[in-house]
Amino acid sequence: MAEARVKAHRESVLAERFGVFAECLLTGVWIAVASLGVITYPAAFAAGARHLRRRTAHQGGGLREFACDVRAALRGGWVVGLAGWVVAVLAWVDVQAVRAGLPGGPLMGAAGLFALIGLAVAGLRAAAVWTPGERWRDLVGAAGRRTVRDPAGSFLLVGGAVLTVCSALFIAPLAVPVLGAVAAAAVAVEERYRRR
Repeated sequence: MAEARVKAHRESVLAERFGVFAECLLTGVWIAVASLGVITYPAAFAAGARHLRRRTAHQGGGLREFACDVRAALRGGWVVGLAGWVVAVLAWVDVQAVRAGLPGGPLMGAAGLFALIGLAVAGLRAAAVWTPGERWRDLVGAAGRRTVRDPAGSFLLVGGAVLTVCSALFIAPLAVPVLGAVAAAAVAVEERYRRR
């Protein structure tokens, strides 16, 4: 009888973990659709992260709540999205300077690449802790400090982003659901940091 209870417990834990994984994949699809507005990706990731936080806390939530969160996060998130594209263009110009062989190009290229990675990680960390009513400027500033103070967590997020890019290179449709895994990784990194 005790063995049957242990087996049932293991199966329920496995079912719950698989349910979280499936929810991450579904959330990735929602994030991808909400990011089609080009500058809406910070709001989409924030809503996805909030949805995953609710699901892991057994508070429910679904597509309707996700859509409400996207609308709420867009209030200041569109500025962050626009700034992200400006930074990406500046990084592209930096790469072109390196390719042109300008003096100091490799050093500037490396600095630009590290700055781009750091800003992307800070953006993910800010989106992971977003709640309605929060100011994006405050979130991004605090996330930038956490990015520097928690290099292990930041490295985990870089690994998640690399996994997404590799997924897109090998099997393009796989990159869409993997976005949810990146949002889940950001939530986990922030929870890990908070508990420390």
